[in-house]
Amino acid sequence: MSDSISQAFGHPIERAEALAGAEPRDRISLRDYVTQVDIGAFQTERGHRQRLRFNVVVEVQPLADPLNDDVDRILSYDVVTEAIEGELASERLNLLETLAERVASHILAEPQAERVFVRIEKLDRGPGALGVEIMRSRADAQPLAEEEGDLADHAPRIFFLTNGDIASDQLGAVLDRIEATGEPAILCCGPSDLAVPATGSAMVQRRIDLLAIEQNAWVLAARDSRCVVVNSRTELDWAMKHGQISVWAPSKMVLDAVDGPKLGADPQDLALWLAESLGAAQLILPPGRGDAGSGVVPVDRVAFGDAA
Repeated sequence: MSDSISQAFGHPIERAEALAGAEPRDRISLRDYVTQVDIGAFQTERGHRQRLRFNVVVEVQPLADPLNDDVDRILSYDVVTEAIEGELASERLNLLETLAERVASHILAEPQAERVFVRIEKLDRGPGALGVEIMRSRADAQPLAEEEGDLADHAPRIFFLTNGDIASDQLGAVLDRIEATGEPAILCCGPSDLAVPATGSAMVQRRIDLLAIEQNAWVLAARDSRCVVVNSRTELDWAMKHGQISVWAPSKMVLDAVDGPKLGADPQDLALWLAESLGAAQLILPPGRGDAGSGVVPVDRVAFGDAA
Protein backbone atom coordinates (compact mmCIF):
# COMPACT_ATOMS: atom_id res chain seq x y z
CA MET A 1 0.00 0.00 0.00
CA SER A 2 1.44 3.38 -0.99
CA ASP A 3 2.20 6.03 1.62
CA SER A 4 -0.66 8.26 0.41
CA ILE A 5 -3.22 5.45 0.65
CA SER A 6 -1.88 4.40 4.02
CA GLN A 7 -2.28 7.94 5.31
CA ALA A 8 -5.81 8.14 3.93
CA PHE A 9 -6.96 5.07 5.85
CA GLY A 10 -4.73 5.41 8.88
CA HIS A 11 -5.32 7.44 12.01
CA PRO A 12 -5.35 11.22 11.36
CA ILE A 13 -2.06 11.50 13.25
CA GLU A 14 -0.34 9.91 10.25
CA ARG A 15 -1.65 12.69 8.05
CA ALA A 16 -0.59 15.28 10.62
CA GLU A 17 2.94 13.87 10.59
CA ALA A 18 3.03 13.84 6.79
CA LEU A 19 1.98 17.50 6.64
CA ALA A 20 4.12 18.68 9.53
CA GLY A 21 6.54 20.76 7.49
CA ALA A 22 9.68 22.29 8.97
CA GLU A 23 8.02 23.95 11.96
CA PRO A 24 7.86 21.58 14.95
CA ARG A 25 4.48 21.08 16.62
CA ASP A 26 3.31 19.05 19.55
CA ARG A 27 0.18 16.94 19.16
CA ILE A 28 -2.55 15.53 21.34
CA SER A 29 -4.88 12.88 19.99
CA LEU A 30 -8.16 11.13 20.66
CA ARG A 31 -8.54 7.63 19.22
CA ASP A 32 -11.69 5.61 18.60
CA TYR A 33 -14.08 7.72 20.69
CA VAL A 34 -17.48 6.06 20.10
CA THR A 35 -20.82 7.56 21.10
CA GLN A 36 -24.45 7.17 20.03
CA VAL A 37 -26.47 10.02 18.54
CA ASP A 38 -29.48 10.77 16.34
CA ILE A 39 -27.93 12.12 13.12
CA GLY A 40 -28.49 11.84 9.39
CA ALA A 41 -30.20 13.42 6.40
CA PHE A 42 -32.37 10.42 5.52
CA GLN A 43 -35.81 10.09 7.05
CA THR A 44 -35.00 6.50 8.02
CA GLU A 45 -32.26 7.85 10.29
CA ARG A 46 -34.49 10.20 12.26
CA GLY A 47 -35.50 9.01 15.68
CA HIS A 48 -32.84 6.27 15.69
CA ARG A 49 -29.53 6.59 17.51
CA GLN A 50 -26.47 5.29 15.69
CA ARG A 51 -22.85 4.91 16.63
CA LEU A 52 -20.30 7.52 15.58
CA ARG A 53 -16.56 7.04 15.93
CA PHE A 54 -14.30 10.08 16.35
CA ASN A 55 -10.56 10.29 15.78
CA VAL A 56 -9.08 13.73 16.43
CA VAL A 57 -5.57 15.17 16.38
CA VAL A 58 -4.80 18.68 17.62
CA GLU A 59 -1.50 20.36 16.85
CA VAL A 60 -0.26 22.93 19.36
CA GLN A 61 2.77 25.18 19.44
CA PRO A 62 5.49 23.86 21.79
CA LEU A 63 5.80 25.81 25.02
CA ALA A 64 8.72 28.22 25.12
CA ASP A 65 9.18 27.83 28.88
CA PRO A 66 9.45 24.69 31.02
CA LEU A 67 6.12 22.95 31.59
CA ASN A 68 6.83 22.34 35.29
CA ASP A 69 4.15 19.65 35.33
CA ASP A 70 1.48 22.38 35.35
CA VAL A 71 -1.83 21.14 33.88
CA ASP A 72 -3.07 24.71 33.36
CA ARG A 73 -0.39 25.31 30.74
CA ILE A 74 -1.43 22.56 28.33
CA LEU A 75 -4.41 21.92 26.10
CA SER A 76 -6.46 19.39 28.04
CA TYR A 77 -7.78 16.24 26.45
CA ASP A 78 -11.13 17.28 27.91
CA VAL A 79 -11.26 20.12 25.38
CA VAL A 80 -11.55 17.55 22.59
CA THR A 81 -14.22 15.39 24.21
CA GLU A 82 -16.17 18.44 25.39
CA ALA A 83 -16.08 19.84 21.84
CA ILE A 84 -17.63 16.61 20.56
CA GLU A 85 -20.27 16.22 23.26
CA GLY A 86 -21.10 19.92 23.27
CA GLU A 87 -21.79 19.99 19.54
CA LEU A 88 -23.81 16.78 19.70
CA ALA A 89 -25.93 18.25 22.50
CA SER A 90 -26.57 21.60 20.81
CA GLU A 91 -28.88 20.39 18.03
CA ARG A 92 -29.63 17.46 15.77
CA LEU A 93 -27.55 17.56 12.58
CA ASN A 94 -28.02 16.01 9.17
CA LEU A 95 -24.40 15.92 7.99
CA LEU A 96 -21.16 14.56 9.39
CA GLU A 97 -19.45 17.39 7.49
CA THR A 98 -21.31 19.98 9.56
CA LEU A 99 -20.47 18.19 12.78
CA ALA A 100 -16.79 17.93 11.86
CA GLU A 101 -16.62 21.66 11.04
CA ARG A 102 -18.21 22.59 14.35
CA VAL A 103 -15.97 20.31 16.39
CA ALA A 104 -12.91 21.75 14.63
CA SER A 105 -14.06 25.34 15.21
CA HIS A 106 -14.74 24.60 18.88
CA ILE A 107 -11.22 23.23 19.37
CA LEU A 108 -9.54 26.01 17.40
CA ALA A 109 -11.15 28.55 19.73
CA GLU A 110 -8.56 27.41 22.29
CA PRO A 111 -5.49 29.70 22.18
CA GLN A 112 -3.00 26.79 22.15
CA ALA A 113 -4.59 25.00 19.17
CA GLU A 114 -2.95 25.65 15.79
CA ARG A 115 -4.33 22.92 13.53
CA VAL A 116 -6.85 20.12 13.95
CA PHE A 117 -7.65 16.91 12.09
CA VAL A 118 -11.15 15.50 12.65
CA ARG A 119 -12.39 12.16 11.34
CA ILE A 120 -15.97 11.03 12.03
CA GLU A 121 -17.40 7.70 10.91
CA LYS A 122 -20.86 6.14 11.02
CA LEU A 123 -20.58 2.54 12.13
CA ASP A 124 -24.16 1.33 11.63
CA ARG A 125 -25.04 2.39 8.07
CA GLY A 126 -23.62 -0.62 6.27
CA PRO A 127 -21.04 -3.39 6.40
CA GLY A 128 -18.23 -0.84 6.68
CA ALA A 129 -17.57 2.53 8.31
CA LEU A 130 -18.78 5.57 6.37
CA GLY A 131 -17.13 8.85 7.26
CA VAL A 132 -15.49 12.18 6.58
CA GLU A 133 -12.17 13.71 7.56
CA ILE A 134 -11.28 17.40 7.58
CA MET A 135 -8.20 19.44 8.43
CA ARG A 136 -8.59 23.01 9.66
CA SER A 137 -6.05 25.55 10.93
CA ARG A 138 -6.41 28.64 13.08
CA ALA A 139 -6.35 30.74 9.91
CA ASP A 140 -9.46 28.88 8.70
CA ALA A 141 -11.43 29.45 11.91
CA GLN A 142 -14.47 31.73 11.63
CA PRO A 143 -14.71 34.68 14.05
CA LEU A 144 -17.87 33.38 15.70
CA ALA A 145 -17.57 35.31 18.93
CA GLU A 146 -18.02 38.69 17.27
CA GLU A 147 -21.05 37.51 15.31
CA GLU A 148 -22.77 35.96 18.34
CA GLY A 149 -21.77 38.58 20.88
CA ASP A 150 -24.40 41.07 19.76
CA LEU A 151 -27.35 38.72 20.25
CA ALA A 152 -27.84 39.72 23.87
CA ASP A 153 -28.69 43.22 22.61
CA HIS A 154 -31.30 41.79 20.22
CA ALA A 155 -33.53 39.82 22.60
CA PRO A 156 -36.83 39.55 20.73
CA ARG A 157 -40.42 39.93 21.76
CA ILE A 158 -42.43 36.92 20.66
CA PHE A 159 -46.11 37.34 19.83
CA PHE A 160 -48.54 34.44 19.58
CA LEU A 161 -51.29 35.26 17.07
CA THR A 162 -54.63 33.49 17.03
CA ASN A 163 -56.46 32.77 13.79
CA GLY A 164 -58.72 35.71 14.58
CA ASP A 165 -55.65 37.94 14.82
CA ILE A 166 -54.34 36.72 11.47
CA ALA A 167 -57.67 37.43 9.77
CA SER A 168 -58.24 40.77 11.54
CA ASP A 169 -58.55 44.01 9.59
CA GLN A 170 -56.29 45.49 12.28
CA LEU A 171 -53.33 43.24 11.45
CA GLY A 172 -51.48 45.93 9.51
CA ALA A 173 -51.99 48.52 12.26
CA VAL A 174 -50.67 46.15 14.91
CA LEU A 175 -47.63 45.34 12.79
CA ASP A 176 -47.07 49.11 12.48
CA ARG A 177 -46.96 49.32 16.28
CA ILE A 178 -44.60 46.36 16.57
CA GLU A 179 -42.33 47.75 13.87
CA ALA A 180 -42.29 51.23 15.44
CA THR A 181 -40.64 49.97 18.63
CA GLY A 182 -37.51 49.04 16.70
CA GLU A 183 -37.26 45.85 18.78
CA PRO A 184 -36.83 42.40 17.20
CA ALA A 185 -40.18 40.64 16.83
CA ILE A 186 -41.09 37.05 16.05
CA LEU A 187 -44.67 36.02 15.32
CA CYS A 188 -45.92 32.53 16.19
CA CYS A 189 -49.22 30.91 15.37
CA GLY A 190 -51.11 27.63 15.52
CA PRO A 191 -52.77 25.68 12.69
CA SER A 192 -55.73 27.06 10.80
CA ASP A 193 -59.27 26.10 11.76
CA LEU A 194 -59.28 23.35 9.11
CA ALA A 195 -59.12 19.78 10.40
CA VAL A 196 -55.63 18.28 10.63
CA PRO A 197 -55.29 14.63 9.54
CA ALA A 198 -54.98 12.15 12.42
CA THR A 199 -52.62 9.18 11.97
CA GLY A 200 -52.34 7.34 15.28
CA SER A 201 -48.52 7.51 15.10
CA ALA A 202 -47.01 9.98 17.54
CA MET A 203 -43.91 10.77 15.45
CA VAL A 204 -45.86 11.10 12.21
CA GLN A 205 -48.52 13.18 13.93
CA ARG A 206 -45.89 15.57 15.23
CA ARG A 207 -44.70 16.23 11.68
CA ILE A 208 -48.23 16.74 10.39
CA ASP A 209 -49.09 19.11 13.23
CA LEU A 210 -45.93 21.14 12.65
CA LEU A 211 -46.63 21.35 8.92
CA ALA A 212 -50.17 22.56 9.68
CA ILE A 213 -48.67 25.40 11.73
CA GLU A 214 -46.30 26.25 8.89
CA GLN A 215 -49.17 26.41 6.41
CA ASN A 216 -50.82 28.99 8.63
CA ALA A 217 -47.53 30.88 8.97
CA TRP A 218 -47.51 31.29 5.19
CA VAL A 219 -51.10 32.53 5.31
CA LEU A 220 -49.94 35.21 7.76
CA ALA A 221 -47.00 36.10 5.52
CA ALA A 222 -49.39 36.53 2.60
CA ARG A 223 -51.42 39.05 4.60
CA ASP A 224 -48.49 41.48 4.98
CA SER A 225 -45.15 41.53 3.16
CA ARG A 226 -43.30 42.54 6.35
CA CYS A 227 -43.94 39.06 7.77
CA VAL A 228 -41.12 36.81 6.56
CA VAL A 229 -41.35 33.08 7.24
CA VAL A 230 -38.12 31.64 8.71
CA ASN A 231 -37.32 28.11 9.85
CA SER A 232 -33.77 28.12 11.25
CA ARG A 233 -31.89 29.66 14.16
CA THR A 234 -29.47 31.26 11.70
CA GLU A 235 -32.32 33.05 9.89
CA LEU A 236 -33.85 34.17 13.19
CA ASP A 237 -30.52 35.55 14.40
CA TRP A 238 -30.08 37.48 11.16
CA ALA A 239 -33.64 38.84 11.33
CA MET A 240 -33.21 39.96 14.95
CA LYS A 241 -30.08 41.91 14.03
CA HIS A 242 -31.65 43.57 11.00
CA GLY A 243 -35.09 44.53 12.30
CA GLN A 244 -37.06 42.00 10.25
CA ILE A 245 -40.43 40.77 11.54
CA SER A 246 -40.21 36.99 11.40
CA VAL A 247 -42.94 34.38 11.29
CA TRP A 248 -41.65 31.17 12.84
CA ALA A 249 -42.01 27.92 10.89
CA PRO A 250 -41.20 25.45 13.67
CA SER A 251 -40.52 22.10 11.96
CA LYS A 252 -36.74 22.32 11.49
CA MET A 253 -35.84 23.70 14.91
CA VAL A 254 -38.26 21.44 16.80
CA LEU A 255 -37.28 18.25 14.96
CA ASP A 256 -33.56 19.06 15.07
CA ALA A 257 -33.54 19.92 18.78
CA VAL A 258 -31.73 17.43 21.00
CA ASP A 259 -33.86 18.47 23.98
CA GLY A 260 -36.92 19.85 22.24
CA PRO A 261 -40.58 20.25 23.16
CA LYS A 262 -42.35 17.10 24.28
CA LEU A 263 -44.53 15.17 21.85
CA GLY A 264 -48.02 16.60 21.75
CA ALA A 265 -46.95 20.10 22.85
CA ASP A 266 -49.59 22.62 21.77
CA PRO A 267 -48.65 25.63 19.59
CA GLN A 268 -48.42 28.02 22.54
CA ASP A 269 -46.07 25.59 24.32
CA LEU A 270 -43.92 25.62 21.19
CA ALA A 271 -43.83 29.43 21.35
CA LEU A 272 -42.76 29.18 25.00
CA TRP A 273 -39.97 26.75 24.07
CA LEU A 274 -38.80 29.15 21.33
CA ALA A 275 -38.83 32.07 23.79
CA GLU A 276 -36.70 30.12 26.27
CA SER A 277 -34.32 28.98 23.52
CA LEU A 278 -33.76 32.53 22.28
CA GLY A 279 -33.72 34.25 25.67
CA ALA A 280 -36.71 36.36 24.62
CA ALA A 281 -37.43 39.63 26.37
CA GLN A 282 -41.15 38.86 26.39
CA LEU A 283 -43.54 36.16 25.30
CA ILE A 284 -46.84 37.83 24.56
CA LEU A 285 -49.65 35.29 24.78
CA PRO A 286 -53.44 35.48 24.46
CA PRO A 287 -55.21 36.69 27.63
CA GLY A 288 -55.36 34.17 30.46
CA ARG A 289 -52.25 32.24 29.41
CA GLY A 290 -49.09 32.33 31.51
CA ASP A 291 -46.31 30.06 32.66
CA ALA A 292 -44.76 30.93 35.99
CA GLY A 293 -41.07 30.18 36.26
CA SER A 294 -40.59 29.68 32.55
CA GLY A 295 -37.67 32.07 32.29
CA VAL A 296 -39.60 34.54 30.15
CA VAL A 297 -42.17 37.15 31.11
CA PRO A 298 -45.67 36.36 29.84
CA VAL A 299 -47.67 39.61 29.66
CA ASP A 300 -51.03 40.57 28.26
CA ARG A 301 -50.75 40.53 24.49
CA VAL A 302 -51.21 43.55 22.26
CA ALA A 303 -54.97 44.00 21.82
CA PHE A 304 -55.59 43.93 18.10
CA GLY A 305 -58.86 45.79 18.49
CA ASP A 306 -57.08 48.72 20.18
CA ALA A 307 -54.46 49.13 17.48
CA ALA A 308 -56.26 51.62 15.28
